[in-house]
Amino acid sequence: MSDITDTDNHLMREALALAIHARDEHDEIPVGALVVDADGHVIGRGWNRNIGDQDPSAHAEIVAMREAGRAVGNHRLIGATLYVTLEPCAMCAMAMIHARVSRVVFGAYDPKTGAAGSVFDLLGDPRHNHRVSITGGVLAEEAGSMLTNYFRTKRGLAPR
Repeated sequence: MSDITDTDNHLMREALALAIHARDEHDEIPVGALVVDADGHVIGRGWNRNIGDQDPSAHAEIVAMREAGRAVGNHRLIGATLYVTLEPCAMCAMAMIHARVSRVVFGAYDPKTGAAGSVFDLLGDPRHNHRVSITGGVLAEEAGSMLTNYFRTKRGLAPR
Protein backbone atom coordinates (compact mmCIF):
# COMPACT_ATOMS: atom_id res chain seq x y z
CA MET A 1 0.00 0.00 0.00
CA SER A 2 1.30 3.43 -0.83
CA ASP A 3 0.78 6.83 0.77
CA ILE A 4 -2.37 8.90 0.26
CA THR A 5 -1.91 12.21 -1.57
CA ASP A 6 -4.05 15.34 -1.78
CA THR A 7 -4.79 14.35 -5.38
CA ASP A 8 -6.03 10.96 -4.15
CA ASN A 9 -8.43 12.66 -1.75
CA HIS A 10 -9.65 15.07 -4.43
CA LEU A 11 -10.26 12.34 -7.01
CA MET A 12 -11.90 10.06 -4.44
CA ARG A 13 -14.36 12.89 -3.77
CA GLU A 14 -15.20 12.77 -7.50
CA ALA A 15 -15.70 9.02 -7.27
CA LEU A 16 -17.94 9.51 -4.23
CA ALA A 17 -20.04 11.97 -6.26
CA LEU A 18 -20.51 9.22 -8.87
CA ALA A 19 -21.55 6.83 -6.08
CA ILE A 20 -24.15 9.35 -4.88
CA HIS A 21 -25.39 9.64 -8.47
CA ALA A 22 -25.75 5.84 -8.66
CA ARG A 23 -27.72 5.78 -5.42
CA ASP A 24 -29.91 8.85 -5.91
CA GLU A 25 -30.57 8.79 -9.65
CA HIS A 26 -30.54 5.06 -10.43
CA ASP A 27 -31.17 3.29 -7.09
CA GLU A 28 -27.97 1.32 -7.65
CA ILE A 29 -25.50 0.21 -4.99
CA PRO A 30 -23.47 3.40 -4.39
CA VAL A 31 -20.07 2.65 -5.86
CA GLY A 32 -18.35 5.16 -8.13
CA ALA A 33 -15.12 4.92 -10.11
CA LEU A 34 -12.97 6.96 -12.41
CA VAL A 35 -9.86 6.32 -14.47
CA VAL A 36 -7.14 8.94 -14.69
CA ASP A 37 -4.38 8.78 -17.31
CA ALA A 38 -0.69 9.26 -16.56
CA ASP A 39 -1.05 13.01 -17.19
CA GLY A 40 -3.82 13.34 -14.59
CA HIS A 41 -6.75 13.64 -16.99
CA VAL A 42 -9.98 11.78 -16.21
CA ILE A 43 -10.57 9.44 -19.15
CA GLY A 44 -13.31 7.22 -17.75
CA ARG A 45 -16.15 7.48 -15.25
CA GLY A 46 -18.54 4.87 -14.00
CA TRP A 47 -20.94 3.85 -11.30
CA ASN A 48 -22.58 0.55 -10.52
CA ARG A 49 -25.09 -0.28 -13.24
CA ASN A 50 -25.71 -3.98 -12.53
CA ILE A 51 -29.37 -3.59 -11.61
CA GLY A 52 -30.45 -1.11 -14.29
CA ASP A 53 -28.44 -2.73 -17.07
CA GLN A 54 -29.27 -6.25 -15.86
CA ASP A 55 -25.56 -6.94 -16.28
CA PRO A 56 -23.60 -8.70 -13.52
CA SER A 57 -20.34 -7.33 -14.93
CA ALA A 58 -21.45 -3.67 -14.83
CA HIS A 59 -19.50 -2.76 -11.71
CA ALA A 60 -18.33 0.84 -11.45
CA GLU A 61 -14.72 -0.13 -12.22
CA ILE A 62 -15.64 -2.07 -15.36
CA VAL A 63 -17.87 0.74 -16.63
CA ALA A 64 -15.08 3.31 -16.04
CA MET A 65 -12.43 1.10 -17.69
CA ARG A 66 -14.66 0.52 -20.73
CA GLU A 67 -15.09 4.28 -21.15
CA ALA A 68 -11.35 4.84 -20.65
CA GLY A 69 -10.49 2.19 -23.24
CA ARG A 70 -12.74 3.90 -25.76
CA ALA A 71 -11.19 7.28 -24.89
CA VAL A 72 -7.63 6.08 -25.56
CA GLY A 73 -8.54 3.70 -28.36
CA ASN A 74 -6.92 0.73 -26.65
CA HIS A 75 -7.81 -2.10 -24.28
CA ARG A 76 -4.60 -1.37 -22.34
CA LEU A 77 -4.70 1.46 -19.82
CA ILE A 78 -0.97 1.71 -19.23
CA GLY A 79 -0.01 4.40 -16.73
CA ALA A 80 -3.60 4.84 -15.57
CA THR A 81 -4.88 5.07 -12.01
CA LEU A 82 -8.34 3.78 -11.15
CA TYR A 83 -10.17 5.44 -8.23
CA VAL A 84 -13.08 3.50 -6.73
CA THR A 85 -15.10 3.99 -3.57
CA LEU A 86 -15.05 0.29 -2.59
CA GLU A 87 -12.21 -2.22 -2.63
CA PRO A 88 -12.37 -4.08 -5.96
CA CYS A 89 -13.84 -7.57 -6.17
CA ALA A 90 -12.04 -10.44 -7.91
CA MET A 91 -13.68 -9.72 -11.28
CA CYS A 92 -12.68 -6.06 -11.24
CA ALA A 93 -9.19 -6.79 -9.92
CA MET A 94 -8.51 -9.20 -12.76
CA ALA A 95 -9.88 -6.73 -15.31
CA MET A 96 -7.40 -4.16 -13.95
CA ILE A 97 -4.56 -6.63 -14.37
CA HIS A 98 -5.61 -7.44 -17.95
CA ALA A 99 -5.94 -3.72 -18.73
CA ARG A 100 -2.47 -3.07 -17.23
CA VAL A 101 -3.78 -0.39 -14.88
CA SER A 102 -0.80 0.96 -12.94
CA ARG A 103 -2.49 1.84 -9.68
CA VAL A 104 -5.79 1.48 -7.86
CA VAL A 105 -6.92 3.82 -5.12
CA PHE A 106 -9.97 2.69 -3.17
CA GLY A 107 -12.12 3.96 -0.34
CA ALA A 108 -13.81 1.42 1.91
CA TYR A 109 -12.33 -2.00 2.51
CA ASP A 110 -14.61 -4.92 1.63
CA PRO A 111 -14.32 -7.65 4.28
CA LYS A 112 -16.55 -10.02 2.29
CA THR A 113 -15.28 -9.92 -1.29
CA GLY A 114 -12.32 -7.52 -1.35
CA ALA A 115 -9.58 -8.63 -3.75
CA ALA A 116 -6.98 -5.96 -3.01
CA GLY A 117 -5.85 -7.43 0.29
CA SER A 118 -8.92 -7.82 2.51
CA VAL A 119 -10.10 -11.29 1.51
CA PHE A 120 -7.95 -11.97 -1.54
CA ASP A 121 -4.79 -10.28 -2.79
CA LEU A 122 -5.25 -10.76 -6.51
CA LEU A 123 -3.62 -7.46 -7.42
CA GLY A 124 -0.41 -8.31 -5.58
CA ASP A 125 -0.18 -11.97 -6.52
CA PRO A 126 3.35 -12.53 -7.87
CA ARG A 127 2.12 -15.16 -10.36
CA HIS A 128 0.59 -12.44 -12.55
CA ASN A 129 2.67 -10.84 -15.28
CA HIS A 130 1.51 -7.40 -14.14
CA ARG A 131 1.24 -5.81 -10.69
CA VAL A 132 -1.10 -3.02 -9.72
CA SER A 133 0.03 -0.62 -6.99
CA ILE A 134 -2.61 -0.32 -4.25
CA THR A 135 -3.63 2.57 -2.03
CA GLY A 136 -6.58 1.72 0.20
CA GLY A 137 -8.67 3.47 2.79
CA VAL A 138 -8.97 6.86 1.08
CA LEU A 139 -12.04 8.57 2.58
CA ALA A 140 -12.97 5.08 3.78
CA GLU A 141 -15.37 6.18 6.49
CA GLU A 142 -17.43 8.29 4.11
CA ALA A 143 -17.49 5.58 1.44
CA GLY A 144 -18.29 2.83 3.94
CA SER A 145 -21.06 4.82 5.62
CA MET A 146 -22.70 5.45 2.26
CA LEU A 147 -22.78 1.72 1.52
CA THR A 148 -23.92 0.74 5.02
CA ASN A 149 -26.74 3.26 4.98
CA TYR A 150 -27.86 2.22 1.49
CA PHE A 151 -28.27 -1.37 2.63
CA ARG A 152 -29.84 -0.37 5.96
CA THR A 153 -32.43 1.68 4.08
CA LYS A 154 -33.13 -1.25 1.73
CA ARG A 155 -33.77 -3.41 4.81
CA GLY A 156 -36.13 -0.84 6.31
CA LEU A 157 -33.68 0.24 9.01
CA ALA A 158 -32.73 3.77 9.97
CA PRO A 159 -29.44 5.08 8.57
CA ARG A 160 -26.54 5.45 10.98
